[in-house]
Amino acid sequence: MNRKRVGYFEGTDSAVLTSLICDGYDTIPISNGVDNHGHFVRLLNEDTKVDVLMGYLHKIYAPEGDETQAEDMFHVCQTYQIQFLVIVPRELHHCAHKKFKTCPEVVHFVDPSDVLDTARKMLKAERIV
Repeated sequence: MNRKRVGYFEGTDSAVLTSLICDGYDTIPISNGVDNHGHFVRLLNEDTKVDVLMGYLHKIYAPEGDETQAEDMFHVCQTYQIQFLVIVPRELHHCAHKKFKTCPEVVHFVDPSDVLDTARKMLKAERIV
């Protein structure tokens, strides 16, 4: 049985990632296409997908005209049923949600203090295929 995998954008809290590793999950760096931090998010596929993806809003919100927009990331997550935790302070959730035309069910705005607990719950849940 393969271990579940957590993809993360640069800047994700190292204590969260360390805790997930200690829980028995693998962590995989993911790139937004600009920072070259890891595996390019638009190239995730059936063989390379992660179970949960997480990152701060500023890592996915691109200026108009940039090659990779948040909607491209949302499409990948929706296609492969990857739960996407967009990290935004709770008091800014309403503002963050308005930045996008649509947010599929797999996209969740999460306060930084709730990321670890939310990720753990999602990783323990059975994957919907």
